[in-house]
Amino acid sequence: MAFSSQDKQYMARAIELAKQGQYTTTPNPNVGCVIVKDDVVIGEGFHQCAGEPHAEVHALKAAGSRAKGATAYVTLEPCSHYGRTPPCAEGLIKAGVARVVAAMVDPNPQVAGRGLAMLEEAGIETGSGLLETQAKALNDGFLKRMEIGLPFVTCKLAASVDGKTALNNGESKWITSAQARRDVQIFRAQSCAILTGADTVLADDAKLNVRETECDITLPEGTSLRQPIRVIFDSQNRLTPALALFQFPSPVIILRTSLDNTQQWPHFVEQVVVPNSGEKIDCQSVLSLLAERGVNRVWLEAGATLAGVFHQHNLIDEFVVYLAPKIIGHDGRGLFNTPELTHMNEITALNFTSVERVGDDIRLTLRADP
Repeated sequence: MAFSSQDKQYMARAIELAKQGQYTTTPNPNVGCVIVKDDVVIGEGFHQCAGEPHAEVHALKAAGSRAKGATAYVTLEPCSHYGRTPPCAEGLIKAGVARVVAAMVDPNPQVAGRGLAMLEEAGIETGSGLLETQAKALNDGFLKRMEIGLPFVTCKLAASVDGKTALNNGESKWITSAQARRDVQIFRAQSCAILTGADTVLADDAKLNVRETECDITLPEGTSLRQPIRVIFDSQNRLTPALALFQFPSPVIILRTSLDNTQQWPHFVEQVVVPNSGEKIDCQSVLSLLAERGVNRVWLEAGATLAGVFHQHNLIDEFVVYLAPKIIGHDGRGLFNTPELTHMNEITALNFTSVERVGDDIRLTLRADP
């Protein structure tokens, strides 16, 4: 199917609508829908929360009887199966739309082309691939979880301009500006889980929650801010219920090599024994576990040791690095603890995907070469 400039315009609008659900739809993808008839938008919608109506349902409700003979632009192939909501492909058929354009095919094995096939069997003209790159970028975590059973991992780092995260004695508050720290809250809010190690929790007495007062985001009407699952590596059972982490009542998973039954943990805390070798927890097994629980995106906010392990095992998809205009010197602590490299061809090559000013700092976003 050839796409016109108007098609691109309406799909671009559907993508903008989809972004409105980025803080609330987990474990579902972000999806937007625009319904057009005679070059007039007659219905719009986006998926707001898992278990609630999909984007197509909202758009069809707004269009009403005018949907007959219209074109629907959807950022993700309409679903074809009964889950917590009826299939959207069926709803589009019943509404009598004449044409459906999807930005991309749904990687969910329960759909994977079946939605478009159902529409075609009903005599509806279909097409896919319009603004596909932009649509995939909206749902990189969902896509990765569906395709290989792992969440998308973003590693957050903050350092001086000479690449140091703290003084030699461990003091690090604050290397970056208040604006950068507020910026981190937005990334946390977009994530399904925040992952760190016991060292970070103990050193900072960190809560690792999304601080609403520092989070300048707009949520869909009737929804509330979702707190990510806080996932902590604690193979040596060093955490205690007295820490600030456990004074904030949102889900916590403590990853262990053996259960700690000596402590009385709050009801929102779950201890999980995961595969390990000796005292080292297997990081990929952790990510598989989180994917099985519907986690699409992980925000890795850890010290040099845990960040180094994830980097060494190629488990990081994206790096978000805040660089402050400060110099700490050679005795400062570095970003990663990894084995020594002896050849230049062992170095990981990264690509900048964005470079932005945040307060007094620079935010670098990087991904590895494909």
